[in-house]
Amino acid sequence: MEFIDLKAQYRTYQDELEEAALRVLRSGRYILGPEVEELEEKLAAFVGRPYALGVSSGTDALLIILKALGIGPEEAVLTTPFTFAATAEVIKRCGAHLIFADVSEKTFTLSPETVIKALEEASQKGLSPKAILAVGLFGLPAFLLELEELASSKGLFLIEDACQSLGARARGRPSGSFGIAAATSFFPAKPLGGYGDGGMIFTSEAELYEKMKALRVHGQTARYEHTYVGFNARLDTLQAALLLVKLKHFPAEIEKRQEIARRYREGLKGLPIAFQEVPEDCLSVYAQFTLVVEERDALQAFLRERGIPTAVYYPKPLHLQPAFRDLGYREGDFPVAESLARRVISLPMHPFLAPREQDTIIQAVRGFYGA
Repeated sequence: MEFIDLKAQYRTYQDELEEAALRVLRSGRYILGPEVEELEEKLAAFVGRPYALGVSSGTDALLIILKALGIGPEEAVLTTPFTFAATAEVIKRCGAHLIFADVSEKTFTLSPETVIKALEEASQKGLSPKAILAVGLFGLPAFLLELEELASSKGLFLIEDACQSLGARARGRPSGSFGIAAATSFFPAKPLGGYGDGGMIFTSEAELYEKMKALRVHGQTARYEHTYVGFNARLDTLQAALLLVKLKHFPAEIEKRQEIARRYREGLKGLPIAFQEVPEDCLSVYAQFTLVVEERDALQAFLRERGIPTAVYYPKPLHLQPAFRDLGYREGDFPVAESLARRVISLPMHPFLAPREQDTIIQAVRGFYGA
């Protein structure tokens, strides 16, 4: 049994994927070929934005947004400590001050309440917040409309980290459509994953788009005219071609993820576990299906003995990581994030998870609890 079965996905679309790859190989247009522009256009329409920009990774997508907005040493950016390191890493790489805020116990994401508290604490420290970087976690982009309104009222940029939530919805709007700009990732394990690294930026701001487009290619606004200090951050043509194939099947895969999540919730009902709450008018793409339990390590060992893979995201919150020790945070500063880090466990989740495999997983979890 696979935790995320990428081989099954490849076998299902094998002919289409190999045809697309061969077409690129024969074309000789390996950098910013026509498939990149086609993917940008289709994903812009998918999230309801006028502009999309293919880049080399989700991390670079976030970094380019911050750089294009001019965020640097004089500003501060607020984000969650309960996420992958890349989100906080890019803020540090810009030289900006990094502010953490705790998360909602129900959705595991930033909420207006946690953000307001962190902004007040930042003000007391003399920091000048410039942006809120809101992360969709495990496929769920929660409270984005509320955070968008809050950011607007405070004169802040909202940036959406949709690296785990492309295809999801918040308050009826697609993930990727919120804030001044949004970033997503095509890392293979993501809901829409490539066969290597890749990412996409979404925005509705024409001037910002043009600046980010230049930053993607060494700050170049015309051939050998370097207006900015930029990056080598282009999306490969081959990845774009493969993603175009997967994009055709993406809506059907999202439906399959919904059905698998419904079966998990129904099959595990009544056990002493909690699920990530999906608020009204929101849709998760279930990048992971995550439980909150009290005996995480014991459950993980029990399932491992029965051939069932699991994963723990993220066992040490970012404010306790050595890389961010200089920020001065201590254990106990973000109790919800720390509690979740000790208790979350993710079960196998992918569109090709067979019902019999899922039944095996459900029965094993129930067996652990003697149910």
